[in-house]
Amino acid sequence: MSQPLQYQQRLNDGRNVWLHGEIITDIATHPDFRGTINTIDSLLQLQTKQATKASLMYQTDEGKSAHLSYLIPRSKEDLAKKRQAYQLWADETFGVMSRLSEYSRSLITGWYANRSAYASTHPEFVKKIEHYYRQSRDFDLLSTAAGHDPQIDRSKQHRSDNSTILHVAKKTEQGVFVKGAKMIATAAPYVDELLIFSYHRRSEKEKAFANVFVVPTNAKGLQIVCRESFAKQDITDHPISSQFDEMDAVLVFDNVFIPWERVLVYEDPDLAWKLRTDRASALLSQHQTVVRLVSKLESLVAIGDELAETAGVTAFLHVKEKLAELIIQLESIKALLYASEQKAAFHNGVLLPDQDSLATARNLGTRFYPRALEIIQQVGAGGLLQSPSQTAELNGPIGSLLKKYYKGTHTSAKERTALMKLTWDLVGSSLASRHELYERFYSGDPVRTYAVQYNTYQRKQQLIDFANLALNKGEK
Repeated sequence: MSQPLQYQQRLNDGRNVWLHGEIITDIATHPDFRGTINTIDSLLQLQTKQATKASLMYQTDEGKSAHLSYLIPRSKEDLAKKRQAYQLWADETFGVMSRLSEYSRSLITGWYANRSAYASTHPEFVKKIEHYYRQSRDFDLLSTAAGHDPQIDRSKQHRSDNSTILHVAKKTEQGVFVKGAKMIATAAPYVDELLIFSYHRRSEKEKAFANVFVVPTNAKGLQIVCRESFAKQDITDHPISSQFDEMDAVLVFDNVFIPWERVLVYEDPDLAWKLRTDRASALLSQHQTVVRLVSKLESLVAIGDELAETAGVTAFLHVKEKLAELIIQLESIKALLYASEQKAAFHNGVLLPDQDSLATARNLGTRFYPRALEIIQQVGAGGLLQSPSQTAELNGPIGSLLKKYYKGTHTSAKERTALMKLTWDLVGSSLASRHELYERFYSGDPVRTYAVQYNTYQRKQQLIDFANLALNKGEK
């Protein structure tokens, strides 16, 4: 494989990205993608700048420079380096861009790091993941993941028509042809690779759906169907949605060919589930998601405080209570993140962050974030609607009047309007609604994830022993 083109040059490779009923022919310049793609390009540029390169990159054993998401942690210092790299990108985007590739890269890195666990039973997988990990790392490929089946009739465990579930339609000596669909592939239109797997455990009767493979975004027959764009063009009035609209898409595979070297798992329910629940892969990827959550909550704390300051309401006790709740959310998740690193333990030679700490942070996040938005709305109140339709109106025919009535306690009308525009983009716009939904469900159904945390709690036996001890003391 030759050295790939620069990021934006790679995008015009024949991929089928559908928006508003049409294929986007030049995605890098299209108004609904341009802001997001420019943001990603600017983040990639940070990997080469002297001031930020050391915080994002590391030297591989082969002497190449690679993003820290590919680093296999062997020490707490390694985990801290990975956290700092994730945080740098997250802070640049207010924490609202969740699929900048670190998540899927962490899945791949985890499988590679833990490959010895599969050496005796699945040597072909080991060979394939070794090759793909190095290729993805050395060429700095951007990727995203998709594992869910389309929502058609969830009341039925087994569908009468399973043709919609991604499956192998034809097997050849060179590879397989697949048909079906996967959702929701956030960032799919503008990444290089798609990591496809089965989110749920498959039975032996469902082995046709128990596959894991990697496919290039421009694969022939792959249709990337986008939701409505929430991107805006004016960065002044829409500072978040003009730059950070992560597009969500459904992937429709219409007889897509995948060579065997990219088929990591073929109709093997046991191996597919082992990879889906692989400890190294799960914890390394979850570590990244919690770092991003910290950045996102920190943005809301800062905005909530500034809203209160500019409205002169910080003296009110009930406002202080709400702002303190935002701080408590942030500090709780930060503490769990740091605890996950401090309580890290080795697994097959890899130092992994603590499972209980990460699970707690992720589960709390599904409730913290919607509550944080509610608090921001309560603090901002009617002031969130007190903005001119365009910031430019402040310099228009009645600009002198607007500058008088739109200012804050210590800010000019221009500064306060900018704050209100930023806040609305985070809590009231179409993009804001998308993010609330995302934070509720991105890690799965919260009912299930809470139940999983109970079932997998590493200290359950200690609790049982403690309860038995208390009962025995009570009987004496």
